Amino acid sequence: MKRLIAGVLAGMLLTACAPGGQPTSGEAAPPPPKDAEKVTLTLNWVPYGEHAPFYYGLKKGFYAEEGIALEIKPGSGSGNTIKAVAAGQTTFGWADTPPLLNSVAAGVPVKSAGVFLQKGPSSIETLEGSGIKSIKDLKGKRIGGTPGDAMYATFPALLAANGMAATDVTVVNMDAANKIAQLTTGGVDAIMGFFHDQGPTIEAKTGKKVEYLLYADNGLNLLGTGIVVGNDTLANKKDLVAKFVRATQKSWAEAVKNADDAAQSMVDLAENEPPLNVLVKQLKLAEPLLKLSEAGTPGKNTEAQWQDAISLMTKYANLKDPKAPAQYWDGSLASGGGA
Repeated sequence: MKRLIAGVLAGMLLTACAPGGQPTSGEAAPPPPKDAEKVTLTLNWVPYGEHAPFYYGLKKGFYAEEGIALEIKPGSGSGNTIKAVAAGQTTFGWADTPPLLNSVAAGVPVKSAGVFLQKGPSSIETLEGSGIKSIKDLKGKRIGGTPGDAMYATFPALLAANGMAATDVTVVNMDAANKIAQLTTGGVDAIMGFFHDQGPTIEAKTGKKVEYLLYADNGLNLLGTGIVVGNDTLANKKDLVAKFVRATQKSWAEAVKNADDAAQSMVDLAENEPPLNVLVKQLKLAEPLLKLSEAGTPGKNTEAQWQDAISLMTKYANLKDPKAPAQYWDGSLASGGGA
């Protein structure tokens, strides 16, 4: 129903605008130009607060300004999103970097157009009082994980980076929707998850405080989620890719300054999203991961960052045939040089 409403809103003409031509709160998004190119973005998962900037950019008209008619689709794990991009089932994907590296190594024809979360949000989450204060404390414990998602794929590397073997823990495979219940009822001692996603959700549902150990703080400081594009699209429609990146950078820059409004745009336009207060907290927790004081602008990476990620994946996660960063990432786009 919200998608239908969003489509109706996009077709309505604005009757009033804030200074600068942007719609004021509660107004419809400006329609894209009649000749706008239809573009789909498949997320890494069902909508949560990290995705608010895309809905905010849609509602504020940032994509329309670039001649893009954007449709946002839910995903089912970064690996599946990358496959959908490669198969031409979606124009762009929002996916984690470790699965991207492994996908390229396996011959999947995709590249990153810029990683936005430059500190990865992958974590081990526990309830307060669990006694788990370090990765080594996981020895002998039961850890819930979902095959196919980014945390599950790199968990063995996290153990290796901390001098542990896969046999030191018991990984319990489960559906993502079941992880919270298993953690809160004691079915597992900890779960793998994005700390800024599941953490606020668990706390809102249970009233219990969540503690977490970030992969990035425990020897596996990998780049996080960003834009994935197919090699064919990059080769044949680089101008479109540059426009999409530019609109996304603006959407993120504005959303982190207006978290409440950005979260409200998800309530207005997304499907099956968490409650508003959870969305706001999730987005605010994501903001430091952008590392804007270093990057200067959302999604702008350096070759050194990519080389560090490649080296860590090679050392701890058996990345096959490691290549130069340019084989995985087009650095000209988020820097403004891709148009």
